[in-house]
Amino acid sequence: MKFEEIDILGILPQCPPFVMIDKLLHCDFDVTRTAYVVDAKNIFCDNERFTESGLVENIAQTCAARIGYINKYINQKAITLGFIGAIRNLEILRLPQIGELLITQIATMEEVFQMTLVSANIKVGEELIASCEMKISVTNKESKEVSLDSLDSLNF
Repeated sequence: MKFEEIDILGILPQCPPFVMIDKLLHCDFDVTRTAYVVDAKNIFCDNERFTESGLVENIAQTCAARIGYINKYINQKAITLGFIGAIRNLEILRLPQIGELLITQIATMEEVFQMTLVSANIKVGEELIASCEMKISVTNKESKEVSLDSLDSLNF
């Protein structure tokens, strides 16, 4: 199966309208790339632009796609829920416009227990528009087990 043929909703714990990536372009243990065309209906669009919060969530969902792909296709496990643990050195050079294609790449820097540290960048064409380091904490809870009411009971 080609990465582009994977249903992104099948590897993400997020559901519409809170999905900020369209396709998985590449995934291995070290590097993951996703694509997203900024949609005017996205909840993080404001004044014809994808906001800072949307860019951060796009990076986090690229991390989630990596974990979901590895869980589902390599480890034959369920999709688990993760959270942003920390963001460092966030630099946003410009906000993308509706209709622009974002290519987001994360590179795994360190992985210890249920914590993953990545370096991330988002490009439009060859133009770098955002970068950061992000720490993701992954729980043992399957994404379908978690409701808003149960978030307080998560141990991580």
